Amino acid sequence: MYGKMRDELLTKLESIRSEGLYKAERVIMTPQGADIAVKGGQKVVNFCANNYLGLANDKRIRDAAKRAIDEWGYGLSSVRFICGTQEPHKQLEKAIAGFLGLEDAILFSSCFDANAAVFEPLLDADCAIIADSLNHASIIDGVRLCKAERMVFEHNNFDDLEDKLRSAAPRRLRLVATDGVFSMDGDIADLGRICDLAEKYDALVMVDDSHATGFIGARGRGTHEFRDVMGRVDIITTTFGKALGGASGGCVAGRAEIVEYLRQKARPYLFSNTVPPAIVGGTLKAIEILSGSTELRDALESNTRRFREGLAKAGLDVRPGTHPICPVMLYDEKLAHQMADRLLAEGIYVIGFSFPVVPRGKARIRVQVSAAHTVAQIDAAIDAFTRVGLELGAIKK
Repeated sequence: MYGKMRDELLTKLESIRSEGLYKAERVIMTPQGADIAVKGGQKVVNFCANNYLGLANDKRIRDAAKRAIDEWGYGLSSVRFICGTQEPHKQLEKAIAGFLGLEDAILFSSCFDANAAVFEPLLDADCAIIADSLNHASIIDGVRLCKAERMVFEHNNFDDLEDKLRSAAPRRLRLVATDGVFSMDGDIADLGRICDLAEKYDALVMVDDSHATGFIGARGRGTHEFRDVMGRVDIITTTFGKALGGASGGCVAGRAEIVEYLRQKARPYLFSNTVPPAIVGGTLKAIEILSGSTELRDALESNTRRFREGLAKAGLDVRPGTHPICPVMLYDEKLAHQMADRLLAEGIYVIGFSFPVVPRGKARIRVQVSAAHTVAQIDAAIDAFTRVGLELGAIKK
């Protein structure tokens, strides 16, 4: 049977290549950072990692992770409720809940797992989930595991959201689920309007804040701080694999009773290994660093502003916003990948995004700015984008 399947896969792979949609993986030969080297030895400036605060190779976090291994071991070989809970796990849950301004938190191996865990235990066939149309794939997959009625509202369309909430009124429980920051566009959800409507129609609010935790908001608490709705969001899922050190791990934070119930019923928690000590130790250190100073998020904000203004002045089509996700819209799939390859030759590491990661006709280069970038690196990237953009016709003379 595999012979038939193999032929089908080869045909599909060739189609992906011919459409310019094939996603090759570049091999990095150094630790993650603003400066990296790719296979072959070329040194480049990295503008496509989720390393927003530059903590992925921070010595303080590396040292904390090493200490955690020395004191608590390499791994637990168990799930939490059997024999996989150590004191640092409870410390991290308390720390991340406090950082986010919520009552409690529960750890998962990733935010993808957190989103897979959160819906099914809490909502049944008598309930409804109203989700933004551009939500992350992990929210979409998590909702699919749940028997609740699924409704999708048009992105950023609050009349549509209200219509869906109104039609869901007969349901026993209603929950609005949204990304805090939408990862392909850098849009920041208007949680104020979402919370207003949720309260009007007696619904819960759940936010995946993976691209916000640590740097969005005046103190980096996230989208709910940025939109001034702290205390009005019931559930926040987030990752430790982006701004908080960039390794892995995630959590669900929220109302105390919600978290307690998830400990009893969430399948990815009950049947997956415990988050390893090194990640726990490193994440605790990241939270400590960010709780003590806003220096890194302030540097990121400044870098983002400089980069966005520079690309716009050059004539590139950059989606407006303030987030360090800066989508350079090229629309043509082959052009996006061609431009990314040319920029690599110029010493700027970026990736072209095309279908199915983004809709057809919406190809782009998604640039991600870091607090670790220097002003010289920001300006060099702007110059490289300008040169290559003119060369390939992405900038009209």
